[in-house]
Amino acid sequence: MRFFQKALAIAGLSLSFGLLAASAGASPANPVAGAEYKVLDNPQPTDSGLGKKVEVTEFFGYFCPHCNALEPTLEEWIAKQGDKISLKRVPVDFGDPNGDPKKSPYVVQKKLYYTLEAMGKLPEMHKKVFNAIHAQRQRLDTDAAVADFAAKQGLDKAKFLDVYNSFAVQTKVTRATQLQTAYKIDGVPTLIVDGRYVTSPSIVSATPGAGDSEPALFKSTLQVMDSLVAKAAAGKK
Repeated sequence: MRFFQKALAIAGLSLSFGLLAASAGASPANPVAGAEYKVLDNPQPTDSGLGKKVEVTEFFGYFCPHCNALEPTLEEWIAKQGDKISLKRVPVDFGDPNGDPKKSPYVVQKKLYYTLEAMGKLPEMHKKVFNAIHAQRQRLDTDAAVADFAAKQGLDKAKFLDVYNSFAVQTKVTRATQLQTAYKIDGVPTLIVDGRYVTSPSIVSATPGAGDSEPALFKSTLQVMDSLVAKAAAGKK
C-alpha cells in the first residue's frame, strides 16, 4: 500500500527517508527507530522555556490534501496531550510547480498563516483556510486572493494587509524556510518530536499493519507520536 507518492506540489507527501523494511517486532504501538520513525543525526534546538513540556512540530501546507485530512485527528490528539506538549506549526514552501523561483504560491499561504497568527485569529481561521482550499476549491495563491478571503471572513482588510506585508511576518516566513531546510523536509505532513525524532504517515505506511485506509494510517502515526512524546519526556526528567 502506498498512499503517498513523491508529488509534492500536487499531493504534498513523499517517502522522504527511503526507509528499509520494518524491524522484527516493530509496530505503531511499539515503534522502532529506522522503521516507524527516524532519529536525526543532528538534532535541532527547541524553544527554551518549555520546562517539562515536549516540543512537537508539524510541518504542513495549506495546499496539501493529506494535511487537510489529518487535521481533525491531529487536533484531537493535541487536545489529549494537554500540557505535556508545546505545539509549533511550520508552513512549508516547495517552490513554484512550474519551476519559476519568483512565483511560489506557497509563500502566499505561509504569509497567510503567520498573519492570522499575529492577529490572534489562527484558532478560528486555521480550519477555514483548509476548508476554503479543499472543500470550496478556492485558489488562495495570490496576495489579492488571500486578502479577499480574509475580508469575507470578517477581518479588516486594511489591517490584514498591514500585518501581511509587515517585517515581522516576513521574518517568520524566512525562519520557516530555515527550519524546513534544517530538518530537510521534502514532504508533508511531517511531525517532529523534541527536535530529534521524525515521523509521518508516509514513514509509518511502510510498517505492516499500519492501516489500509488513510484514517487508520493517521491513527497509527499518532500512536507512534504517543511513544515519541513519552520517550522525549522521560529524557527531561
